[in-house]
Amino acid sequence: MGLLTVSGVVAGYSAADQILKGLDFRVDPGEIVCIVGPNGAGKSTLLKAVAGLLRPSAGSILLKDRPIAGLRPREVTKLGIAYVPQEHNVFPSMTVRENLEMGGYADPAAAARRLDGVMERFPVLGRKRRQAARTLSGGERQILAMGMALMVEPAVLLLDEPSAGLSPVAAQGLFAEIQAINRDGVAIALVEQNANDALEIAHRAYILVDGRNRSDGIARELAADPEIRRIFLGG
Repeated sequence: MGLLTVSGVVAGYSAADQILKGLDFRVDPGEIVCIVGPNGAGKSTLLKAVAGLLRPSAGSILLKDRPIAGLRPREVTKLGIAYVPQEHNVFPSMTVRENLEMGGYADPAAAARRLDGVMERFPVLGRKRRQAARTLSGGERQILAMGMALMVEPAVLLLDEPSAGLSPVAAQGLFAEIQAINRDGVAIALVEQNANDALEIAHRAYILVDGRNRSDGIARELAADPEIRRIFLGG
């Protein structure tokens, strides 16, 4: 049994628009798991269902064997899942420090202790702690968003398209940070437009098509499969 286990989940944005059609997914302790697929495959919808932003109409979602499907996002966060959406993931007019404090909303008593640890992990946030988030570069904003998520000391970190809009250099730096977070014991589920680079850092991967499982396995093996490369990875 995985740390996070999704079984037969059906979910969408209305009863007539079910994006996920019986999806299975698993994240084990210590893993980076990449989710790959064409637009509309259900990748982001899967993360939203896990994070409590969508209520599945069928199937189960377990965190450490505890059912969490249908819980509110705040409750899911308290149990150990942090979600970083692709957009609108920081408060632009607030300072870096204030953003991090907002990230610790689920456990305010521990926020002060965790704040120093997050700024130590990400020195750029410590240096710019008094600056408004809107003054940060794209890569720095994504680091801030991840820092906010780490303020709750999650067991599982959900990242939705973290490198979107970043330069290749900034994206590589971000992927390095993701690996460092994982080495410290945080399991990660990663939806990423840059599938080739994401597969390089992932342990396992799932390929989704039309809300269903197409393939899953060791990330490097999927990346090397000629058919998968041709259909999903652009070469």
